[in-house]
Amino acid sequence: MLDRRGYGLVANCRRPSLPSGARPPARQAGAHLLTRHRSQPKQDDMQKFTTLTGVAAPLPMINVDTDMIIPKQYLKTIERTGLGKGLFAEMRYREDGSENPDFVLNKPAYRNAKVIVAGDNFGCGSSREHAPWALADFGIRCVISTGFADIFYNNAFKNGMLLVKVGQEDIGKLFDDAERGANATLTIDLESQEIRGPDGGVVRFDIDPHLKHCLLHGLDDIGQTLQKRESIVSYERKTAAARPWL
Repeated sequence: MLDRRGYGLVANCRRPSLPSGARPPARQAGAHLLTRHRSQPKQDDMQKFTTLTGVAAPLPMINVDTDMIIPKQYLKTIERTGLGKGLFAEMRYREDGSENPDFVLNKPAYRNAKVIVAGDNFGCGSSREHAPWALADFGIRCVISTGFADIFYNNAFKNGMLLVKVGQEDIGKLFDDAERGANATLTIDLESQEIRGPDGGVVRFDIDPHLKHCLLHGLDDIGQTLQKRESIVSYERKTAAARPWL
């Protein structure tokens, strides 16, 4: 029913009465979901990053923007999987769809690269989160450069990727290492904040302590929230008991 002003009558807005001692369904559902996550983790929970050893591909280009990383035609999905095929598509493929043999990731030594050593200002341009999704789906878990665009930098960490900032002298050494083809193997140790080259050389890097903690423990924003699950469930129960009409 509507009153003369077009609003529903208060009597018609009341929730059905609940049995004595029963909690409202919404409260029960919230607590149940938090408890279920503890015993049944999602398949797309963020992967921990501790130590990574793999081939590093050299990409000595500056200002590689997110449209170069994953072109706009691949943004029709919100799934994090399947985007690896579109990574650097306009450089990896010719107009007829065949591979460009000159592009670094198409060369036999770098097809399974896990690291990219890149030029300055990597990840500039639009804020599309598909860019780190595409890199991760291809198998890239670390990008090393002298600088990154801020939004891309934060998006990458939220998706379990490590972005390492180094100085000009160190990036030169790492490019030399990456140019060795199949022997261009780097080890990135997040705990000790070191990059170890194929000849035993070491490059140290700085990283924000909070970002480091999240990567080491595989925590994205939801994971960080769920660390407080017991407090959240306790609050919901107390609120439901104090205000059962909600």
